[in-house]
Amino acid sequence: MPLYEFEGKRPQVDPTAFIAPTATLIGDVRVEAGASVWYGAVLRADLAPIILRAGANVQDNAVLHVPPEVAVEIGPGATIAHGVVFHGAVLGAKSIVGNGSTVLDGAKIGAGVMLAAHSLVQPGTVIPDDVLAAGAPATVRKTLEPGSSAELWVQTNPDFYIELARRHRDGITEVR
Repeated sequence: MPLYEFEGKRPQVDPTAFIAPTATLIGDVRVEAGASVWYGAVLRADLAPIILRAGANVQDNAVLHVPPEVAVEIGPGATIAHGVVFHGAVLGAKSIVGNGSTVLDGAKIGAGVMLAAHSLVQPGTVIPDDVLAAGAPATVRKTLEPGSSAELWVQTNPDFYIELARRHRDGITEVR
């Protein structure tokens, strides 16, 4: 796995985390227990920290970056899905940023949020807890109803990805 120190700051990865061999972590990236960073993802913390809380996952080909002195924090059990651009923002616990979405500087997405695929969260936007948000620009569409498919994804995704990461950590083998 490519881990790079930058100006004296280097990634810190909990031994129980999974970092795919093609993921790239640069600078002040902090990956907590059970978190995962998947194939082709790039986390570049050259200007401020990027913090992945316990059980969070950053999926394939996502890009996380920071503006000067503005940390990125991905909450416990949260998901940054495939192909997301996440820049200078905060994501609450167990929230999901859907495939191909873009989240920009100063945005704050609450806990238990489902952000639909291909959404655009504009700078400074605040999305409250436990809602479905969608669109470009993203707006709150409704409260997540208990038992809805979106709420089910939010509740089950963290454990699914923790287990899948364990399987990859223990079971991938490079083929030559």
